[in-house]
Amino acid sequence: MTGNETMIKGVLFDLDGVLIDTEGTYTKFWEAVDERFPTGVQDFAQVIKGSNLDNILHTYFPTEELREQVTTLLDELQGDMHYDYFPGAIELLEQLERAGIACCLVTSSDSRKMEALCRQHPDFASHFEGIVTGNMVSEPKPSPECFVLGAKKLGLDIEQCVVIEDSINGLLAGMRSGARVIGLCTTCSRESIATHCHMVAASVSELSVDIISGL
Repeated sequence: MTGNETMIKGVLFDLDGVLIDTEGTYTKFWEAVDERFPTGVQDFAQVIKGSNLDNILHTYFPTEELREQVTTLLDELQGDMHYDYFPGAIELLEQLERAGIACCLVTSSDSRKMEALCRQHPDFASHFEGIVTGNMVSEPKPSPECFVLGAKKLGLDIEQCVVIEDSINGLLAGMRSGARVIGLCTTCSRESIATHCHMVAASVSELSVDIISGL
């Protein structure tokens, strides 16, 4: 039984910075975009973490021409980049499956990114009973919409789920959803995320079924 007296039956995983080690690549990409097409936003690459592409484009790039240029650059990056798993990521997914705990991927990435990822790792999607991408929701993180939808895809109440996230926007979304939240300090410092989650871990390699079930 968990601390909030609700049995944990599902885990809602973010993707980048949680299961795959890509956040550094994206940070460099968005820093380069901001240099080429200045947004005037301080720490732009950090501010947008957790947001979906449509929200980023329409919030910070005011013309269709700019949005098309940025999208083309991002498509080129994602088509060529390596999607390396964090150590322990697949092992944790397999542990949860054996324990009968359902998993849903909840990512701000769009379907094109997911297609590129699955070309490199054809069995990746098989670890999830549901997948929520950024183009499936009307409001990006920190709105809780994506996680609430993820729980619905598993046929669970959000209170029966644990969210595993790394970005501030993602952690805020998880907390606002009503789920229990684990923050990973793969992208942000432990100090910066500690107040936005119920537990902090260095990475998925520190997590287990027992830790998640006992949250």
